Amino acid sequence: MSTPLIASPARTQAIINRYGLAIKKSLGQNFLTDINILEHIVQAADLSPQDNVIEIGPGIGALTEFLAQNSHQVLAFEIDDQLIPVLSETLSQYDNVTVLNQDILKANLGEVIAEHFEPGRPLKLVANLPYYITTPILMNVLQSGISFDAITVMMQKEVADRLVAVPGTKAYGSLSIAVQYQTNAAVSFMVPRTAFIPQPNVDSAIVTMTKREPLAVLPFDERVFAKFVKGSFMHRRKSFWNNLLAMFGKDPDVKTRLTAVLERVQISPQIRSEKLRLEQFIELVNELHADGLL
Repeated sequence: MSTPLIASPARTQAIINRYGLAIKKSLGQNFLTDINILEHIVQAADLSPQDNVIEIGPGIGALTEFLAQNSHQVLAFEIDDQLIPVLSETLSQYDNVTVLNQDILKANLGEVIAEHFEPGRPLKLVANLPYYITTPILMNVLQSGISFDAITVMMQKEVADRLVAVPGTKAYGSLSIAVQYQTNAAVSFMVPRTAFIPQPNVDSAIVTMTKREPLAVLPFDERVFAKFVKGSFMHRRKSFWNNLLAMFGKDPDVKTRLTAVLERVQISPQIRSEKLRLEQFIELVNELHADGLL
């Protein structure tokens, strides 16, 4: 008789009981126990036996097992010491899985990948991200300089809405622009809170991010661009002009130069930041740089 999948509710509960696991809300631990959803995640990630996969927060290995079965090699980052011996047992039959007891936010991802993966294979990230640090993890991955062929991650629905938001909507902000600057992001499907042990207080969504076509115009400096966009949304209820003054100050000469730059790029100072498209932010940042303001 074959061993039940890790994600089956009965086996998940048995693992929790056997190891006396204290599920840590502080680490956003919620164990997925819906096999159909795990199958859909693999489909959304479009995994193949050629793919190398990074996973973040494997928990007791429910998703990891499916990744191991459908890819070439899996490298999982788990921050919780108590789960390392659990994963050693639950994933013992898979020789293509490596679990690192590391904080993904402190790891040098490029060096780790070079050490554990042979080059030349497609690289994908597939994970059920801890809700409390979803945004820092995503930004860390996007700013790592590593070229992922695809990123497929589960997150709180509210955050997913922000990733795929379009200009003029309430959810649109600096995170939307940061993600859409590098990827084409789309919500693949929703995940109800009932699919987890214990149940979180919110529903979730699977978001898939793939490489986007290169932009026609790039910002003169990506870090300066990211900082400027973040500052533009610092006071969402204020006009774009007021956010600019908060960043650049109210010196009369600076205000005159800002006004001239906005006229050149045809952006009204009274517009709200959430109305501006990615391309407009890039054009504005480059014009501010040309004027010596950035």
